[in-house]
Amino acid sequence: TQFFVSTAQVKAELVLVGCDAAAMLEDSDISRMYHYAAFPKDFLWGVTSSAYQIEGGWEADGKGASIWDTFTHQKPSSIPENATGDVACNSYSGVQQDLDLIKTLGVKSYRFSISWPRLFPNGTTAEPVNPKGLDYYNALIDGLLSLNVAPVVTLYHWDLPQALQDDGGWKNENIIKLFNGYAEFCFKTFGDRVRFWITFNDPFTVAWKGYGSGEMPPNLKADPGTAPYHVGRILLKAHATVYHTYQTYRPTQKGLVSIALNGDWYEPLDVNVPRDLEAADRAMQFRLGWFAHPIFKNGDYPEAMKFQVAAKSDLQRLKESRLPALTEDEKAMIRGTADVFCLNHHTTKIAKSSTQQLTPHSYQYDWDIMEQELTHFPQTGLKGQRAVSWGLRRVLNWIKLEYGDPEVYVTDNGVATERKVSDDDSARVFFLKTYIDEALKAQSLDGVRLRGYLGAPLMDGFEWLQGYTVGSGLIHVDFTNSTLPRTHKYSSQLYQGIVKKNGFPPGEDETLLHGHFRDDMIWSTATASYQVQRVPLSLGDCPGASFSGCTIVLFQPVFRTFLKMW
Repeated sequence: TQFFVSTAQVKAELVLVGCDAAAMLEDSDISRMYHYAAFPKDFLWGVTSSAYQIEGGWEADGKGASIWDTFTHQKPSSIPENATGDVACNSYSGVQQDLDLIKTLGVKSYRFSISWPRLFPNGTTAEPVNPKGLDYYNALIDGLLSLNVAPVVTLYHWDLPQALQDDGGWKNENIIKLFNGYAEFCFKTFGDRVRFWITFNDPFTVAWKGYGSGEMPPNLKADPGTAPYHVGRILLKAHATVYHTYQTYRPTQKGLVSIALNGDWYEPLDVNVPRDLEAADRAMQFRLGWFAHPIFKNGDYPEAMKFQVAAKSDLQRLKESRLPALTEDEKAMIRGTADVFCLNHHTTKIAKSSTQQLTPHSYQYDWDIMEQELTHFPQTGLKGQRAVSWGLRRVLNWIKLEYGDPEVYVTDNGVATERKVSDDDSARVFFLKTYIDEALKAQSLDGVRLRGYLGAPLMDGFEWLQGYTVGSGLIHVDFTNSTLPRTHKYSSQLYQGIVKKNGFPPGEDETLLHGHFRDDMIWSTATASYQVQRVPLSLGDCPGASFSGCTIVLFQPVFRTFLKMW
């Protein structure tokens, strides 16, 4: 079935991301809500995971403690059911089982993260590497290559060695050198087989939720107005340092280096109100632009962000902006330090202009916006996240226009469902079909240089602050059973089919037919006696009907039947 929207609506959507609506509408397919086409032949399909969510073995074979180990072991715990990642999916002891699951999906890549404290328990390369941890990652990488699956390796997915946090963590600039040493070890050791590196997963979460709101480890919230900006600057410099270090290995290893940034979309409350348009832009700049603008544009923070924080700081009677200025040398070092754009995307929200409070000083209040949910879209298993698939297309167009049309990979696009959902995950099926189709529109209709989709989580795991109360994977893991049995969900079969077909190529059922019926075709309407013979005493007696004089209008799903009652 083909569904259509109005040309005016499509034009309005394109204006929001700065597209030339008139030119794009020359393609009649643009107005089709579901688009049938295939991705390019070299499109990279994959699945994703992270170390703390699936590995388990939290202290096995000499692994050091991470900040997530410390956080989840606190009593009382803020994680539902006192859950931890101590065992998780036990992937550390089950490499072959994970490889078998990946093989069944037919994907070309697997994104996973290396646990820094599993290789270096105290976080420093001055100590000997943990040989058992090294064996695990070598076995995983070699196993993937034996399946013709490319490893996509994230160096840091939030599990900082606790020993480094004890020394200040990401607030201490000395960590830049330590992170670079760890990264260089990985380049030397695994770089002959790994061609795609991601330095950080979602640095926004590290800086704000770790050192501002305190929701995530290391749970620091004493200075939400300054600490996140300071940490963000260090993360940018650490990323850039690692990128430049890889230049030594690039001639022989020929790999890519990037950073995975969270890019949820912010829609203006009213596109006809300039303040709301500015608020949506400001939200995008504070969230995505915080890290993307320095890396992909000019080495510096977005102008909207610099102006906003400076203005707030002035009103707070501070001598200088709480957003620390980057030096010219730092800008030069940071600018251009990503080979491709890696996007994590989960939801879309409404942004409305709203003057926020001046005290306490906070990154959160610096935005001067009010967030609203699109409540008429499906709720996912996570509070505040709704399935709004068209937001992915818009943010992909935003990236194209804002950052000079880079090559893009969607590196995380998972959706959480309730734990009771095991194999029949129709909500995830809907999510994947609609989100991937919006990505297809961006690639084939809008000209976004989308090169891969690695956004589907391989299997259920430890879902951070939600523990095991929700699941995000294509594979269901029964955490109530000590053997942790895996079961393919319906969504895994769907994803396998999408990968095999390389998108949604049009089939016979999707082909539009144009023509005329035979000349003697009989056209008619129909009624049923129970529907028309009794005149309702009131509107309430006839759902879906309006009563005016002696005419009743019944609204049917496809057409309206007008009955004249005498």
